Amino acid sequence: MEIIKGGVTAAKGFEAACTAAGLKYKDRTDMALVYSQVPCVCAGTFTTNVVKAAPVKWDQKVVKSGKKSQAVIVNSGIANACTGEEGYGYCQETAQKAAEVLGVDADGVLIGSTGVIGRQMPIEKLKKGIEALGEKKEDSLENGTAAAKAIMTTDTAEKELAVTIEAGGKTVTIGGMAKGSGMIHPNMCTMLAFITTDAVISREALQSALSEDVPDTYNMISVDGDTSTNDTVLLLANGLAENEEIQYGTEDYDKFKEALHVINEYLAKKIAGDGEGATALFEAKIVGAETKEQAKILAKAIVCSNLTKTAIAGHDANWGRILCAMGYSGAQFDPEKVDLFFESSAGTIQIIENGTAVDYSEEEATKILSQPEVTARADVKMGEMTASAWGCDLTHGYIEINADYRS
Repeated sequence: MEIIKGGVTAAKGFEAACTAAGLKYKDRTDMALVYSQVPCVCAGTFTTNVVKAAPVKWDQKVVKSGKKSQAVIVNSGIANACTGEEGYGYCQETAQKAAEVLGVDADGVLIGSTGVIGRQMPIEKLKKGIEALGEKKEDSLENGTAAAKAIMTTDTAEKELAVTIEAGGKTVTIGGMAKGSGMIHPNMCTMLAFITTDAVISREALQSALSEDVPDTYNMISVDGDTSTNDTVLLLANGLAENEEIQYGTEDYDKFKEALHVINEYLAKKIAGDGEGATALFEAKIVGAETKEQAKILAKAIVCSNLTKTAIAGHDANWGRILCAMGYSGAQFDPEKVDLFFESSAGTIQIIENGTAVDYSEEEATKILSQPEVTARADVKMGEMTASAWGCDLTHGYIEINADYRS
């Protein structure tokens, strides 16, 4: 596997574009297109929130139908959530307009939206945006990056990655982009991720690879404990690598899934580290667990603890908050056997051994916790399983951003 430059346009046959449609924001791009030169098999995972945005319902229908897709239309600024039949109708109009402009099947057009809940989409502006996207689409890496920027809301930076693998004697490329900064919490978050590949792969294998990986990546991040109405991850495969078809359970499937995991974990960590107002990516790593599920529950509890997140913001080695979060997680363990370490680029320091504090330097701990990426590693000494969850520190900036988000 090799990490290469690019995102959604890195794979053969994929193009992208962005435009400023003026849906909510002024003086910035707010619409993006991901387009394949040939129809793609597609897979998707979506929010578990009972309140689902119109684009989520639309995409679920497309993915479930098995229809092939050539285009994804994405907008930022307006979520098209809690907008009733009118909002869902705008999805249909979006698909029809994309079909008209791009010459694709409307029934296979996929849609992503992110932004303010409850506002109706200014559909005429959106349609003009689609016309502009059709004129601007290219397969350049620059267009892929521009598309990644266009889907941002409160994000501070675009998020994209691409990798190559060898499968069936051919080079297969997978590239992706994502957005997400607030309303981030398992299961999935206010996040959109769009992943493209030129692999020849069965629809069953494509969906399985995505569904099996999301629990260990996007579902292991949290910024603020709020699960969004719009969470969507879409994976499109156009087959232009001309490899032998990847089937579920084969060696090539394992390679593909591993590469997809690299993409998903990278994007998930970028989302967590770009949490609204955040100054640090915070990882909780559980080792020595009896089961994978136990490790995941404990890790999630730590990154979801507001008290722990504020301690990270203050560079304070307040280890009692971590042990407390583990204790109320619902997972069973012996607190009198837990060892806890803080780690970063500044070094590693042990804070507790067998559930009680060791004689450590607060000054050294503060130095370690002052880095842009910080890990709390807890060993529960029950087995061999591990899991990581990712979040961020909680600062005054989070309140400032969300107090006036609609204005």
